[in-house]
Amino acid sequence: MEFVAGIDIGSTTTKIVIVGGHTIIGFKTSSTGTNCKKTVKLLLDKMLKDHNLSESEIRHTVATGYGRRIVPAHEIVTEITANAKAATWLMHGKVTVRTLINIGGQDCKVISLDNNGIMTDFAMNDKCAAGTGRFLEVMSRILEVELDELGTLSEKATDIPHINSLCTVFGESEVISLLSQGKKVEDIIAGIHKSIAKRVGSMVKKIGIQEAVFFDGGPASNKGLKSALEKELRVDLHVPSDPQITTALGAAIIASERFAQKTSRSTVITGQSPLLL
Repeated sequence: MEFVAGIDIGSTTTKIVIVGGHTIIGFKTSSTGTNCKKTVKLLLDKMLKDHNLSESEIRHTVATGYGRRIVPAHEIVTEITANAKAATWLMHGKVTVRTLINIGGQDCKVISLDNNGIMTDFAMNDKCAAGTGRFLEVMSRILEVELDELGTLSEKATDIPHINSLCTVFGESEVISLLSQGKKVEDIIAGIHKSIAKRVGSMVKKIGIQEAVFFDGGPASNKGLKSALEKELRVDLHVPSDPQITTALGAAIIASERFAQKTSRSTVITGQSPLLL
């Protein structure tokens, strides 16, 4: 069996996926930190040890993400290319993904795809942390709630306040003001989700929305945010079981395809992944 790896070096989190043949062998994530090369090396070493593999057995690697030019890899691709590849593969045989929403640690992307999974248009917010994972992290700290509890708590909301600002600084002040007014934490969280959904909605309107819609990135694990987006966009969102690693998975799929081409073989990953809910 030939093994390949996809590496996604994000602004806040680094993800690695190893694929062998038609199978996802495993994946790991870690905080990116200040040294991308060291983070990737540590993650890869752990994965190789866990799966009893040697580095020489990883025949092809593809890197993506903001740090893709920093770490050693056979090839680099953009996040949009890798993300589209994974979304199309994960939904193969179920629906045709035409719109992809990715919320990362410090950016947000909305991507339009054609029937073949090729990007035709996109909108991106990477100028500030508004509506990103970082924004949710700051809000959870202020509210003294664990990040992975935001979704569950927001489902208990009964009186959702309107939150005007998605700027992290002004949003922080607004949330503190709501707390001082006696607003319930769960209501504030739902208000935060609604405000993020409206910002993403405005990005979607720039390029238009077509179904099926795929939602990934770390914040896609937040059920409250998913629900808020579905209400804002009036569509169902398809979310993989581990949405944080899909871009790395896409890089791994590309690595498998490129290695097959390089060795004059026609083996391409097909079929369903166990990552899909």
